[in-house]
Amino acid sequence: MTFTGKKWFFQLNWRNLPCVNQLVERERVILIQIMQNKMNKRIMFLSFALLIFTGIFSKNLNYNAVSGLKAVAYPAHVEISWKNNAGFNYEVYCSTDNGKKFNKLAETDLDNYFDFVDVTASGEKLKIYRILPKGISTKGIDLSKFEVKVMLRPSSDDALLDMTQRYTTRYFYDFAEPATGMARERSNDVNGDIVTTGGTGFGIMALVAGAERKFISRENAFTTIRKIVSFLEKAERFHGAWAHWYDANSGKPFTFSQYDDGGDLVETAFLVQGLLTAREYFKNGNTNERLLANRITQLWETVEWSWYTNGEKALYWHWSKNYGWKMNHRIKGFDETLITYVLAASSPTYPIDREVYENGYKRSEYFLNGKSYYNIKLDLGMELGGPLFFTHYSFLGLNPNGLTDEHTNYFERNKAHALIHRAYAIDNPKKHTGFGENLWGFTSSDDPLVGYTSHHPGTNDENGTVSPTAALSSIVYTPVESMQVLKNLYFNHGSKTFGKYGFYDAYNPGLVEGQQVVKSYLSIDQGPIAVMIENYRSGLLWKLFMQNSEIEKGLVKLGFNTSFLK
Repeated sequence: MTFTGKKWFFQLNWRNLPCVNQLVERERVILIQIMQNKMNKRIMFLSFALLIFTGIFSKNLNYNAVSGLKAVAYPAHVEISWKNNAGFNYEVYCSTDNGKKFNKLAETDLDNYFDFVDVTASGEKLKIYRILPKGISTKGIDLSKFEVKVMLRPSSDDALLDMTQRYTTRYFYDFAEPATGMARERSNDVNGDIVTTGGTGFGIMALVAGAERKFISRENAFTTIRKIVSFLEKAERFHGAWAHWYDANSGKPFTFSQYDDGGDLVETAFLVQGLLTAREYFKNGNTNERLLANRITQLWETVEWSWYTNGEKALYWHWSKNYGWKMNHRIKGFDETLITYVLAASSPTYPIDREVYENGYKRSEYFLNGKSYYNIKLDLGMELGGPLFFTHYSFLGLNPNGLTDEHTNYFERNKAHALIHRAYAIDNPKKHTGFGENLWGFTSSDDPLVGYTSHHPGTNDENGTVSPTAALSSIVYTPVESMQVLKNLYFNHGSKTFGKYGFYDAYNPGLVEGQQVVKSYLSIDQGPIAVMIENYRSGLLWKLFMQNSEIEKGLVKLGFNTSFLK
């Protein structure tokens, strides 16, 4: 018997034991038994020690149970979410055979996971998901507490629109600046808690629609909008106009550019458009809602629209208490600023007259057009129409249906603008990857190549990037054509173009795969998507805004035909 290293070796070689050879049979048996007993004791001791050692290190470690686990099925993806404020690492598993086999999908330290699914299969389909803390041993554990089940069902256009509107509205509720309710300028802001006035106006309208759709409760929409109004009442104003951006923590303006640190009349107009929509929504509600409507009226009536003429026959975009009128930016069209003149003319306290509109907005080298592009006539606007947000921002509340003047029918003009963009993408003069009837729409947004640009067709800014907000927000004008883009972006590219707050801001399929998508969200791009989808589905926000009695008076003053309001 020998001991070497960590192992015991026992061997009896009778030829090497002379003393044993001399023993009688009985003595030999006794000796063998003694030696075997000693060896058995050693084996038992080592086995016991091994059991203790392995028991200690194979015991399940402590873990935090997953809480708030839920899964929701959408047309082509399932969103699984859970609470994970600590940023723990989880492994995501999925079974498609009623729990017989689970396949690992991903590891994540987030609080959600999007599983994009194959929609070619017909009928209903059950999926079971497991969200396991990384490193956990599953032996002896009831795994059902880590599981959630969801049933996939066939899609429809309405379900697709509902999903897009729901996700986009999240930006203005889930991602709103919590203390003020204001919309954050963007999801990837490096300047801190910067909130935006124009984007907040869009967001207010999205929240109203979200309450009607039961995405959020009416009470939650009211609470958020009341916080917004409270912030606006206290924020520094400039002859009634608000700044473009504010620091949410201080309530002070955050400089947009060197001389733009004061009032921004256009952003103020976008904000007021949303506020007046909310006023109409809440004015006949409960006591608190009626009080909020009255507070909105106070804000609306203290904007000094006429002061922003600077004594001339035009409105000016900016005024600063530090630099005065140095920006010298006259507001003229045709572009996104039409609503500014409409509201200024509609003001019951500081109105402008028609002459300001005629000599300001209409006195522009790109107001009248009259040309045809791809056999589509464009009455107003710059070459090829300009960025598509020209057709969105002013018309989130201002209903273009039936709105006419001596120059154009505004619905038809905006529809032509969108169709020209689509025709341009089909023509694809620069031979960009992916352009066509399923991928079109060009507007100002983030950009994977240059950071931010207008993407205006016919200019160098059009560089192969498509902004999802362009076609999606045009759905009121081009429902069939916009749905083609929506389906393409979601069903064919959703795993990279779609995220927590809907479609990301920019997509350029001509770049390498890892750089095709700018995964940011901007309030001024998200807002029009949610608002225009609702206007397409129900006309709710058009209806509410146009019910404000002051608006019809302003439109008549500026020479618009308002018979469609009767």
